[in-house]
Amino acid sequence: MPLAAWADALAVPGLPAWSGVVVLALLAVVALAYLLMPFAVFGLKGRLDRIEAQIEELAGEVRTLSQRLALGPRVAAAEDFTPHPAVPPAVPRDPPPPPRVAPVPPPPVRGERAEPRLDVPRPPGRS
Repeated sequence: MPLAAWADALAVPGLPAWSGVVVLALLAVVALAYLLMPFAVFGLKGRLDRIEAQIEELAGEVRTLSQRLALGPRVAAAEDFTPHPAVPPAVPRDPPPPPRVAPVPPPPVRGERAEPRLDVPRPPGRS
């Protein structure tokens, strides 16, 4: 049976003749995926075992840390600290003098009052 006859036999009514071939190809890809999927899972088992071992190791570390914290309070850092012998002790310095700022000049004085003048002459034609 020629390919054109297969395309005509698979054609979906109301769609082009090639639509049946496309639907058949998609179904073949899905069927192939279902057939090959179990074989992809076999490669995951080793990786999952390694991840599980890492999780168990981390859980053991958390367990030991929590037991160590439960033993009691630690020595304060100030009591436990010893300075390095090569480093001389810090010498306190005098604070720097404040920056010099130029004084702000007073505003210019216009007569007796500092408010704006309301008796400014207006141009002719405006009231």
